[in-house]
Amino acid sequence: MTSASADTSGPHADIKHANARCSNCSVQHVCMPSGLSPLECERLDAIICSTRSLRRGESLFRCGDAFQSLYAVRSGCLKTVVVHREGHEQVTGFHLASDALGLDGVSADHHACDAIALEDSVVCIIPFGLLEQLCREIEAVQHHVHRMMCGEIVRESSLMMMLGTMTAEQRVAAFLLNLSTRMKARGYSPAQLVLRMTREEIGSYLGLKIETVSRMFSRLQKAGVIDARGKDVRILDQARLEEV
Repeated sequence: MTSASADTSGPHADIKHANARCSNCSVQHVCMPSGLSPLECERLDAIICSTRSLRRGESLFRCGDAFQSLYAVRSGCLKTVVVHREGHEQVTGFHLASDALGLDGVSADHHACDAIALEDSVVCIIPFGLLEQLCREIEAVQHHVHRMMCGEIVRESSLMMMLGTMTAEQRVAAFLLNLSTRMKARGYSPAQLVLRMTREEIGSYLGLKIETVSRMFSRLQKAGVIDARGKDVRILDQARLEEV
């Protein structure tokens, strides 16, 4: 699997050019800067050259691929994964609709992780060179890109702190609370969660064995904090979840 420019011509790529418009996207209020004029919105629409559809398990990019574009998740969910030298795979993030992907490639001009669809998904392709040009011309876009980059730094720092200081139960609680907050920002119920990732993938992200993750879910359920039924998780007592 190669990077964005080759994706547009690969035999298995599903690229669509007609519908990649921020102005008709249901999550534009989350991933677009606010206060853009109609003309500025049109210019932002113009640099998003296409969308790409991914089937569950398909890669958007691989570690080592040349960096050329950022991606915005239009629908679905993806995970980012780093494979260590000994072959151990670690999940480094879960990316929902409106989340940005590909920022890992900005500094070194190649991607440092794999991005894989956890379900059938659609991403918008944003050529980074065109985005940089737009940043120089529209201050709100530049500020938004800076916020995305800072958000990625904060996310990675928070993950390191969580792995270094929290108990297993606290890690699972923090994971559920973070997902709840993100779903609320997208207009969905913060209490009704559908986990697109497996318990094993959650464990990889949280630095826990799958048995530990399952045990923590069971403990929270027995305490009446959550109701977990497979991928469907309902938060019954958010205040107590925050106190874990």
